[in-house]
Amino acid sequence: MAGYQPHLNPSGSVSLPEARIPTTHSSYHTGELPPQTAGGLAGIFHRAGILADLGAIEQRLLELTHSRVAVISAAGAHTVRSGGKRLRAALAVLAARLGHYQLNRVIHPAAAAELIHAASLVHDDLVDQANRRRGQITVHARWDNDVALMVGDYFFALAAAEMARSPDPRIITFYAEAVQTICEGELSPVTVAEPLDRALRQYLYKTGAKTAVLFEAACKAGMVSGGGSDDQILALGRYGYDLGMAFQIIDDVLDFIGDERMLGKPAGNDLRQGTITLPLIYATAASPNPLLREVLMHNPPPDPLVSEVIREVIAVGGVAAAQTEAERYIEQAIAHLDIFPPGPARQALIDIAHFVIERKM
Repeated sequence: MAGYQPHLNPSGSVSLPEARIPTTHSSYHTGELPPQTAGGLAGIFHRAGILADLGAIEQRLLELTHSRVAVISAAGAHTVRSGGKRLRAALAVLAARLGHYQLNRVIHPAAAAELIHAASLVHDDLVDQANRRRGQITVHARWDNDVALMVGDYFFALAAAEMARSPDPRIITFYAEAVQTICEGELSPVTVAEPLDRALRQYLYKTGAKTAVLFEAACKAGMVSGGGSDDQILALGRYGYDLGMAFQIIDDVLDFIGDERMLGKPAGNDLRQGTITLPLIYATAASPNPLLREVLMHNPPPDPLVSEVIREVIAVGGVAAAQTEAERYIEQAIAHLDIFPPGPARQALIDIAHFVIERKM
């Protein structure tokens, strides 16, 4: 398996945090959304003036997923309409707006990012046999496993076609490498919660491969579409990668502290599936409580055990430590934007970074 190296420092190697539990929070952890994130992502997109462009991308996705085969059309439309806030498309659009912006040059790379994301989620849900995602019924649960497999494949094929329509052949490379890494990440589970260094190495690799590489590819594709220089493309890629790392870490934090009504799944869902995430890793390093080591030995663990582990992970600082690590990635992400002059697109990318660290779902 190819060894993907996250863009965390000039040498291109993985930077592991010290083997300790952070005890303080940065200024991000205020409990309230900062003013620049008011209205959530929709508010950020509105202030950046990209809502109309995202609407055009949404229409493009609906057109692409219409098939002569009725079940693919139905399942495809269901998947597109369950697609969330279109963050990856927005990153491509905003990156392009840092250069010489033309919607017709970025619409295909932006759509490709969302199609790859949708395909990976359909396949991920199928592998996990998850019945719901964010409160929405999954494709395999509504239809069947065969339909889900084919819909995921169909979306990957649509993404490939959109790459081919993109204005620069480098975009194909960005996305092809991202898809390869996503697949490798899905086949590289985190198998241990200790020792800390080994657990962190596994977790950071999987998180980068599963989530961050597509953020990176979308940003780089957008910057290429805007005619950016090599240095600008690299900077946007590093911004996207660090943003994606923080996004996934916060996802894992919310699994311990999130509101089920907002998340569409109960707290501790990862624990029930035997998934080892950063809060549990840090908590295991800080606590001798055998419950933290026992929970993953049950398949699935009983709800009372899950609830007890959640309380222990929070109490010993596992959630706080993971939050601090996400904040570190966000600080890095924002620093990568320093090479760009102030403007609405740059500000929107900064606002998205703040939103990611403060989001509740």
